[in-house]
Amino acid sequence: MPFDIARVRGLFRSLSDGYVHLDGPAGSLVPDSVADAVGATMSVAIGNTGGAFASSVRAGELRDAARLAMADLVGGNPEGVVLGANMTTLTYMLSRALGKTWRSGDEVVLSRLDHDANIRPWVQAATAAGAVLRWAEVDTETCELPAAQYAALITERTRLVAVTAASNAVGTRPDVRAIADRAHAVGALVYVDAVHAAPHIPLDIADLGADFVAVSAYKWCGPHVSAVVAAPAVLAGLHPDKLVPSPDQVPDRFETGTPPFELYAGVVAAVDHIAALDGESSGKDRRQRVLSSMVAVEDYERELMERLEQGLRAMPHVRMLGKPARRTPTVSLTVEGMTPRQVTEELARRGICAWDGDYYARELMDSLGLSGSGGAVRLGLAHYTAADEVEHTLDVLDSVRS
Repeated sequence: MPFDIARVRGLFRSLSDGYVHLDGPAGSLVPDSVADAVGATMSVAIGNTGGAFASSVRAGELRDAARLAMADLVGGNPEGVVLGANMTTLTYMLSRALGKTWRSGDEVVLSRLDHDANIRPWVQAATAAGAVLRWAEVDTETCELPAAQYAALITERTRLVAVTAASNAVGTRPDVRAIADRAHAVGALVYVDAVHAAPHIPLDIADLGADFVAVSAYKWCGPHVSAVVAAPAVLAGLHPDKLVPSPDQVPDRFETGTPPFELYAGVVAAVDHIAALDGESSGKDRRQRVLSSMVAVEDYERELMERLEQGLRAMPHVRMLGKPARRTPTVSLTVEGMTPRQVTEELARRGICAWDGDYYARELMDSLGLSGSGGAVRLGLAHYTAADEVEHTLDVLDSVRS
């Protein structure tokens, strides 16, 4: 069955504002079901966890349901789901916990393709431990991250490899499994930033070969809650800084402070939204419905992306950054004679939401020589993007001249 974009768009009241929302890589729109779930939860009594009374029990149920939903999204174990405010905060916490196990001369392998949230915490933790940093470089022509280079980067001293499943700037999808296999051959751990990948492709932590997978619900139609998913046994060997009275079991020991229980209801609703995008998958369990839906999403977005890329490459005044073989429906570009901010201002005037800058992919923009000139313009398609919105965007960019 074809992807029913009319039905999908009908799930979003926010699409009634008349704008073309191509800003999803920075945060997606929220469907009505997610907003309603959060609102409904805030209208009933919710306590903190650990009590014997009903509202406390309800809070624990909300937390457990959110962990299960995150696990269903990536094929993980809910007992290994660490919930937190955002991927940056969680990665800083885990980098400090892992950094306690490193010694002078140990090595950490990072990638210039990544969002800074999967770079800077590891740089700082490695520096504090006296560990050596090694860098995987990007092919500046294609924006690929060649997996072959990891053969020289990963050694017997490697303790961690951090890599993205998809670039939030140019959409590149590296061969994470090949990189992970090399890391595991020397006993290193693999930390995968799947924040940008999760809205666009089916995810499976085992297929990736990842020890840790980080995702953020607000990138796939949920509230501002993130998670790092790992095997419980891996988490059991780590000891983050925490308050003495707070729980010490896994994964609770990694979750500090009182969480936003009402947003946990939104996480569940967001995964249920994803699971329902393929109308032909009803009757399966939620994990299977998530996978079926994300296959349908990937196919639909690929068609849109092919049209967008074809149109952009036909414009002599537009330069697309790279041409990776595998990518999410995300593209960065520059327009001759205009700064990226001038372009996005014109797009906004014509009803199109798009980002300019480095989108926290600073190492990539430095490699491409664009950091000093305002970065680039990013267009990000989503499962609620319509074909006519792509055509409108192409028409506007074709008319934009300095």
